[in-house]
Amino acid sequence: MAVEKSNKRAAPSVNVTRLLQMKAAGEVIACLTAYDHSLACVVDEAGVDVILVGDTLGMVIQGHETTLSVSVDDVIYHTRCVAAAHRRALIMADMPFMSYLDEATALRNAGRLMQEGGARMVKLEGTADQVSIVAALARAGVPVCAHLGLLPQRIHKLGGYKVQGRDRTSAHAMIDDAHALEAAGADLLLVECIPAALGERLAHELRIPVIGIGAGSGCDGQILVLQDLLGITPGRPPRFAKDFMTGAGNVQTAVQEYVAAVKARRFPDEEHCF
Repeated sequence: MAVEKSNKRAAPSVNVTRLLQMKAAGEVIACLTAYDHSLACVVDEAGVDVILVGDTLGMVIQGHETTLSVSVDDVIYHTRCVAAAHRRALIMADMPFMSYLDEATALRNAGRLMQEGGARMVKLEGTADQVSIVAALARAGVPVCAHLGLLPQRIHKLGGYKVQGRDRTSAHAMIDDAHALEAAGADLLLVECIPAALGERLAHELRIPVIGIGAGSGCDGQILVLQDLLGITPGRPPRFAKDFMTGAGNVQTAVQEYVAAVKARRFPDEEHCF
């Protein structure tokens, strides 16, 4: 018996060009973390645009208090699991603590994340002090997401998980850093735990998309840790997180509701902003 072929085409994969088009069109970018194949399939099928294999795996998967113990090998392993589920979403991998100390180290480890892990973009934390690293990666053809605001890899230097950019001086410094990182070749900017007004200003001023987590609804996109979205993170959840499992019935529906809420700018609301 002949098998009838479907005329339905699969949605094209998200890439850097598509993210820029989404920003230009005012289409909000929905992002989530994932660390294994099964949940990555659910996240991808729900319409998430970017999946981050974050070093948060050190906390939500490995059970540590911080992200600092995560190794490049850890991220490669989990990225490979997630990449096996890839259909549409762009797969982004975190560069762990101390994995991008200089250009040579950053190039070597970013290359491993892409070649061995299957990442399509890497993310690194840091202010304008990372400009030379970002530029070197960009020259080598590595898509880069810069990360400003609360920097978990510098948590011991920051003295805790605190909102950043509250005062005029630090806010202007963050804006300057963002412009410098964009000029160096960053393709995306993630901002964490900053005032909503600052997140909106960054999204307005930068050409590249600005993804927020605890940074207000004025950003070009939003990201959450999947375990926070599912309400299974041990202890008290962060203020910017929302449990989408309540009333959802299953994981797929919860993730779909998150995507819909982000796209419609219903999430985050004032309750989840600073």
